[in-house]
Formats: sequence, structure tokens, C-alpha cells
Amino acid sequence: MGGAAGNLIEAAVVVCGFVIHLLVVLRAITRPNRTPASRVAWIAAIMCLPVLGAVVYPFLGETSIGRDRAHRLRDADSRLAAPSGAGAKPGEPDAASVSDLCRSINGFGPTPGNRIELLGDPDAPPGEPTRDCDAAIKGLVEAFDAATEHIHLSFYIWLDDDNGGRVADAISAAARRGVTCRVMVDALGSRDFIRGPRWRQLREAGVHLLAALEDVPRLGRFAVGRVDLRNHRKLVVIDNRVAFCGSQNCADPAFRVKPKYAPWIDILLRCEGPVARQAQHLFLATWIAETGEDLYKLPAAAPEPEQHRDGVAAQMFGTGPTTLGNSMSDSFVSALYAAEHELIITTPYFVPDEALLRALCAAPRRGVTTTLIVPARNDNPLVGAASRSTYPDLLACGVRLFEYPLGLLHTKSLTADRRIALVGSANMDRRSLELNFENNLLVLDSGFTETVRQRQLGYLSQSTAVEAGTIEARSFRTRLVDDLVGMASPLL
Repeated sequence: MGGAAGNLIEAAVVVCGFVIHLLVVLRAITRPNRTPASRVAWIAAIMCLPVLGAVVYPFLGETSIGRDRAHRLRDADSRLAAPSGAGAKPGEPDAASVSDLCRSINGFGPTPGNRIELLGDPDAPPGEPTRDCDAAIKGLVEAFDAATEHIHLSFYIWLDDDNGGRVADAISAAARRGVTCRVMVDALGSRDFIRGPRWRQLREAGVHLLAALEDVPRLGRFAVGRVDLRNHRKLVVIDNRVAFCGSQNCADPAFRVKPKYAPWIDILLRCEGPVARQAQHLFLATWIAETGEDLYKLPAAAPEPEQHRDGVAAQMFGTGPTTLGNSMSDSFVSALYAAEHELIITTPYFVPDEALLRALCAAPRRGVTTTLIVPARNDNPLVGAASRSTYPDLLACGVRLFEYPLGLLHTKSLTADRRIALVGSANMDRRSLELNFENNLLVLDSGFTETVRQRQLGYLSQSTAVEAGTIEARSFRTRLVDDLVGMASPLL
């Protein structure tokens, strides 16, 4: 009798396990906004590792940030008056197509009359890019010292080092003299800073503080959905008229949490003009959704940012789990296809989706001189392996591929035909394309684009070309590991 009961229990466990496994597979197939490659990768993982796959999938396979948070974000976004930028008319059809695609993400169109400056040390030689990063932080601090109304700051990583301390001191001083300061950092990326003395310094100075995404969606006491969804944005708005954006985190180039890969090589833009209103919208939508603070009238109450007669057309856009699926990938793809003569791209983490990889491979076949610069050593071994798995296709199609050896090239930039520039926080990897909150700036101006291009050429002058023969000479083991990780890239 006991044996029969045991058999029944065992059978029940097997049936329950099969049902759970089947439900997980069905969910992986039917989840909205998932690419076919991602569906195949998840189904393969769940089928090959049935127990582990079914357990891991709820934590890494879902991109939900919670229904309540998603509703608050959409509500805040809709209630803030989106600055459309309808007055700007991109002069060329290809530029207009990129602009229209980016407009579809948040409703922000190109705004004319902006002054946009690439911060850095003009006297720094190409071999000393850390001077550009330190000079950029200096420019940020000077803007904080000049603030009169408010400072809104969002960083993914803030470290308590020299640059991080300078920024904390400047914001604390601004708050003490009556400037309203709101600081938002990512709870994971800035976890040590949040627990340290600088966070207390900011709070005691009267700064409003938020650790974004500190909680995760839960079913009872159990976390559900990807626990690694992050606010990866780098965005500062001052007095509703000046904005800063780019790849720069609030840290020294030495980046002491990962000194083995230092220095971190970054880019930071200072934007003055109407596009600052768009940056304000992105910041406030997240802040309002997370804190509930009623700031909907703040942009309208402030004076319109000045339109400079010698300014350029630019537009900001932001993506995340609540925006239309594949929006960031689509923005990159549209810029790639807009190029007719030249493309130069820098990105630290290159794990493209299928659409982005195909667009990049198609560019040289259309007659576009295409250059991709990535770090020679990546701080994420899996990302490095996945990136290398794309090298054969890129080289076979004619992409000029270079590796930067003097540190981790963290600059995310794209220039097309010396007239379109795309700079921001988003990498060309699955996290930025599908998971994180990101912000990019599109600039439609030949003069500014040439400035960014010269920075890119500085990186290129220090980089080493990747040759097809070198890739073909890799050992079987290396190729196997790179290609296996590349196959699993939709799961990263």
C-alpha cells in the first residue's frame, strides 16, 4: 500500500513538473515584444535544462517592471506636455527619416536653435583621452555652480572618488544656497555610493534623493521578472535650459571598481536650448512615477529655453521596458540605412540583435565606408565572447573593424555622412536594446557631427585593425566558446 502511495506521489510530482515546464515554455513563446531569436534561445534553454530553465526563466526571461510602475510611467509621460519640436525641418530626406523614427518613440521631434558642445580638453592628444573625461566633469560642476532654480541629475553609476566627490560637493553647495536638487541613481549601479557617506552628505544638504528600481516586481515575497532591469540613463537638466547627456558616469576615468580595464573613455555633451525641455521630460516622467511628486506643471511654468540663431537641430529620445519594443534598435538601424558614404561607430558592448547586425553588414555592401571601434579587452567576458562571434560576418561584408587597446572605450557614438550624429547612454547590446532605461541624442548638423567624428578618429588613430586572418586562426576551442555564447546572446 505504501509503495502504491509512493508511486502515486511520484507520478503526481512528475505530472506537476511537466505541466509547470509546459507553462513556462508556452510563456516564453507567447510573451509580447520578443524577437524570434530570443524565443528560440529561451525555448532551447528551457528544453535542454528543464528544471534549471523553468526556475531561471521567471527571474531573467521577463522584462516586466511591475504593472503599477509601468502604469505610473505611462501616466506621467502622457500628462507631461511633450515638446514636439515641430518647428525644425531636417534638410535631407535620409536625415528626416531618422528623425521621424526617433520622434515615434516619445513624440519629441527635432528642435532648432540648440547650442551643443562636446566637452573635453582641446589640448589633449589622442593618447590621453582621460583628460577629456576629467574636463567634462569640470564643465558639469561649473554648470552646477551657476544653477539658480533646480538641478535634476540621473546617473547609472556614481562612485565616491575624485570626480564623484566634486559633483557631490557642487550639488550639496547648490542645495544649501536654495537650488532645488533632485538626484536619481540606479540602485544597483550606484549601490556602494548609496550606502556611503556621500549619500548622507547630499541628504543632509537638502537634496531630494532616489535610488531607482530599488524594488523589483513581486509575487508575494518572491521576485518575478528580470531582477537586473536597470536605469542606465546619464542625464542632467539645469534650470530647464541646459542639459548634459552622453556615456559619462559620475566617476574618475580610473573607475576604481574595475581598475583592471581602466581608464574608462567617455563622451559628454552640453546642450543649451529647446532640446533641454525634452531632457527635462525624460527625467520628470521617471521621477514622478517613482516618487509620486506632483511636478507636472514644472516645465510649463519655466520660461521657454532660448533658441540660438546659430544653433543646430537636435532631438532627445528615451527607451525602456514601457516603450514600443525594439525602439532603440530601430533608431540605430534607421541611422545605419541613412548613411550613403561613411559610418563610424564606437560602442563598448557590441551584442547586436539580428536587425542591427544585418543593417551593419549591409552598409559596406551598399558602398558605405563602415568603421566599427570596440575595446580590445571587455570588462564583461560573456559580452566580449558574444561580440567576437560577430567578427567573421562583419569582416566578410567589408566592415572595417578596430579594437581600442588603451582602456575600456565606453563612448557610445555614431556618425553618418558627416551630417548625422547619435550619442548617448545606449550600447549596441541586448541590455540597452531591450531591457534598460536609456537616453540618446540625435543631432542633425554637419559642424557638430564633424566634431564628434574627430573624437572618433582620435580613438581610431590609437586602435588596431582586426584582420580576417587573425579571426580565422583562432583555436577550435575559442571559436566554439565564442559561438556558443553568441547563440545565447538573446538571453544576456
